[in-house]
Amino acid sequence: MPIDFNPNIFYINNNKPYLQDVVKTTFFNGSNVSDTFTKSVKVDNKNISSSFDGIHIGKRDFGTVEKNGETATLYTITNKNGASVELSTFGATIVSIKVPDKNGNLIDVTQGYNSVTPYEKSPIGHAGGTIGPCANKINHGKFKIGDKEYTLECNKDNGQTHSHGGKEGFDVKNWKAEVLKDGVKFTYYKKDMEGGYPANVKTSVTYKFDNDNNLSVRYEAQTDADTILNLTNHSYFNLDGEQNTNENSVMEHVVELPNSSKYTPVNEIAIPTGEIKSVENTDFDFTSPKRLSEMNQLGYDQNFVVDNYDGKSLVHIAKVKSDKSGIVLDVSTDLPGFQFYTANNLGKDSQPAGKSGKKYEKHSAFCVEPQFFPDAINTFDEKPILKKGDKFSRNIVYSFSLD
Repeated sequence: MPIDFNPNIFYINNNKPYLQDVVKTTFFNGSNVSDTFTKSVKVDNKNISSSFDGIHIGKRDFGTVEKNGETATLYTITNKNGASVELSTFGATIVSIKVPDKNGNLIDVTQGYNSVTPYEKSPIGHAGGTIGPCANKINHGKFKIGDKEYTLECNKDNGQTHSHGGKEGFDVKNWKAEVLKDGVKFTYYKKDMEGGYPANVKTSVTYKFDNDNNLSVRYEAQTDADTILNLTNHSYFNLDGEQNTNENSVMEHVVELPNSSKYTPVNEIAIPTGEIKSVENTDFDFTSPKRLSEMNQLGYDQNFVVDNYDGKSLVHIAKVKSDKSGIVLDVSTDLPGFQFYTANNLGKDSQPAGKSGKKYEKHSAFCVEPQFFPDAINTFDEKPILKKGDKFSRNIVYSFSLD
């Protein structure tokens, strides 16, 4: 099934949003969408405020992008219960997500930084950023569209692979922002051959945060020529709070990947072999809940295949919970796979201090990154090609609750 059709996703939101494995009904406001917008948006140099069924949106300066002198802006979406999401124009990045723990305290469950500078100067780990034009790896940085071959910068594995859009990927671009009634829409215009990728592409990422602590992410794009496009978000989660920066601090989290009975084996540089294998009797079997510390494998960086994928329906792909905080994260998507990653490469000497003033160490967080398979353009039948005249539209939903 091609990447380039519009899935028209709908989903019903409630206190237990994942009663079915495949979700096919309405998402955004817990019922059929209705316009309850009661206050016009006021824009000035200090703030933007709006109200949409209890949702408030504000903004502040997030610092100056050194390479071009542009101002990065931080938007905060706060729901009627006080939970919030912070989003930066730089990289269309999730900077923080604050949700209540079992004691009613709001805690920030995503790693990130206090200004734009670390994101620009030390972009280790792509924290919270929008990854593109092509997420994950492309073997030797080479791919074909039709009969024409393209070669990208190889920025990973000692020059053997292209990864996450390269050094000038979408997560280090300063996007334009539009405040909506119930969220923020970021837009970036990629020029033809920018970063080695063909075509002029208009890409948007829309974030909406509702009163049930569901964060929806919608990716949309159009192109003036056939191109490659594979978008995801790279948030690092620690459900005990981002201040838990010590090595292995996420290893007591309990992980369930309920619709991933298969995975894609890889070679020594994490390029898929083209096989699709069962997770049964392997350390990749999270079809039932498993505590990370109890697994034989210390650390994960693996693409999982989504069962029941049809490109049209949201499938519940992950449930991760912390016994300490009581916070549960559920992830759903209409993409065919996802990378499950436990921050194996954090803790580098060059890494800046995070929001709490401490450096994030190895295995101090996990990522669930819905996307097309790594090196899919070269290896698998479903290739992330967006054709001229078609519209890309894919979705991720991060839902937070208590157990």
